[in-house]
Parts: sequence; structure tokens; C-alpha cells
Amino acid sequence: MTLETMNLQCLTAEQVERYRRDGFLILRSVFSPAEAAELSVEADGLLERHRGLIDKKNLRCRFQSHHASGESLFETFDPVIDIAPVCQRIAHDVRILDVLADLYGEPACLFKDKLIFKPPGAQGYVLHQDFIAWDGFPRSFVTVLVPIDAADAENGCTEVFPGHHLAGPLTPEDGQFHELPVDAVDVSKSVKLELAPGDIAIFGGFTPHRSAPNGSPNPRRQLYLSYNAFSDGGGQRERHYLDFHAYLRRKYRDRGVTDLHFH
Repeated sequence: MTLETMNLQCLTAEQVERYRRDGFLILRSVFSPAEAAELSVEADGLLERHRGLIDKKNLRCRFQSHHASGESLFETFDPVIDIAPVCQRIAHDVRILDVLADLYGEPACLFKDKLIFKPPGAQGYVLHQDFIAWDGFPRSFVTVLVPIDAADAENGCTEVFPGHHLAGPLTPEDGQFHELPVDAVDVSKSVKLELAPGDIAIFGGFTPHRSAPNGSPNPRRQLYLSYNAFSDGGGQRERHYLDFHAYLRRKYRDRGVTDLHFH
């Protein structure tokens, strides 16, 4: 699988076909070094300006365990674009929207946005597909990764498994998150999405993926922007977060936690 250098706003027919075949695509140098640096400065600033938001009872925040010590580490702002204007600009940048329009054959609508800091030691994510069969969840769901730091095997870059998206959901469509068993994919075809700032990677909601712990001494910050095709529900970001927060409240209630908030 050849990685691409991206200097235009439109994909070739071969790139579109490759994405449809493999379920992912890497595009190099979509954003300039100056733009990547601006995003890095904003990510640093978020942790200082919005430290008061970092709370386990704030539905915007997610935490991960340290893979060795079990220490709870702040990892994610989800959503993020309402507190981060550079992230918001990137989420609506025509260089992303034009690429997605080529893949969809129609306009794309922003569905979800999060900034994952992945601090040193943070454990990764189990093998899974992003599609969850909530009522109205778009089957056209696709995620664009925008690295703030270089992503590689050492710091737990995303790892995808090509071709399996063609089978659709590999777990029951019951509205719950499911971990995929390793034998659900051909591990010999694993591709690690090793990215430099300025690159982007795109993968679909049915593309199995996972990530290893961050074994480096530095964070692996990455903006995750998810979209749907216009014909698959139109703009539904606001509704998604209402549904997502209701889902989180149910999960926390089952653990006896009810005093949650969103700030």
C-alpha cells in the first residue's frame, strides 16, 4: 500500500478506489508546518486555560489508566471545537471537506470532534469498530486523524486492518460498544498510521482498529474529527452529543454516579 503526498484538494480516482478497498487512506502534508504549529500551541493552551474543566464528572472529559501503574490520566476533551477555535477551523477546512466529498460523492457534515492527548503511559484502545448501532447513527461515519505530534509505534499510533470494513458490522447491532476478538481480523495485514504533523489519515466506521499504550516519554496529541455523508442524516452533531451524553449518563448511573455535568 503506497502512502500519498497530498498537495491538491481533490483525490484521484485511484485514491478513492484504494480507500473503498482498504477502508483507510493516508494523505501527506495537507496542512503546512505553520498550521501544525498553531494547532500544537492551542492544544498546550487548552490544558492551561481550561484546567478547571478537567473533572471526572464532566461529560466533556475522558480519562485512561496508565498501562503499568493503573493511575488515572486525563486523556480527552470530547467535544473540543467549542473551546478551541483552531480545532474548529481545521474541522471545517475545505482541504478536509473536499477530500471527504470525493470519498462520499456528496458533501460531508461534521458529526463529532475530540482532542486526545494520550499522555505518556496511557493505555491504548482495544480492537473495535467505531460504528455503534444507536437509532440514526450514520453508517457513513468516517474519522479524520489530524496529528499534533508525530504518531508512531512507540507512542501508540492507531493501527488499522484493511478490507474488513467490507463485511460491515462485525459485532451485534444492539446499540452497545463491543470489543472485537483478535481473530476477527487478519493481523498479518495490520497497518500502523504513522503520521507527521500536517498529515491526515482517514478511516471508516467499519474499519477495525486499535492502539497500543504510549510507551514514549511525551504525549501523542491527535485531533479526531468524525463526519457523515449529507444524505445520511445531514448535520447532526448537536443531536449526537445529546444522544452521547444520555448514553454516558446511563453508563455512569449503572455505576452509582449521578451528579454529572457538561461544561
